[in-house]
Amino acid sequence: MKRKYVPDLTRQSSVCEANYARLLKLLPDLDTQDQREYQISWQGRSAVVRLQVEERFRYTSTVMVSQQMESDSRWLDAPQLLVRLYHDAGMAEVICIRQRRQLSGRYPYPNPQMHQPDEKAQLNDFLGECLSQCLSHGHLMEPVFVG
Repeated sequence: MKRKYVPDLTRQSSVCEANYARLLKLLPDLDTQDQREYQISWQGRSAVVRLQVEERFRYTSTVMVSQQMESDSRWLDAPQLLVRLYHDAGMAEVICIRQRRQLSGRYPYPNPQMHQPDEKAQLNDFLGECLSQCLSHGHLMEPVFVG
């Protein structure tokens, strides 16, 4: 009999806390700036990671994290993660991907939407890897003003 997936809340909390710290380093002026872009290059390839502030409230902010590869494929869409920052708790978690409904903490498997049982945990891990790459290898792209 297959065991049901049980989220590791301690691990998930530490991942969300680390993602919050990474996002604040990448968006140091979160209260005033709406967007930042970082170019990441590796092994002759490059991508642009865009951090777009969608909402600002007293205790939370919402940021869209999206990637654009230099050679976009019409077969594979780059992920767009909607991330909620909880300022009072110092945590950031992926709440949905692209335009889908809010993610659940766990999913039965199999399911009609083909979600993995730990899909939310995997997306938070992916966010952490993406933000870490921006911090380690990313170059802030300054906006070009046409006047």
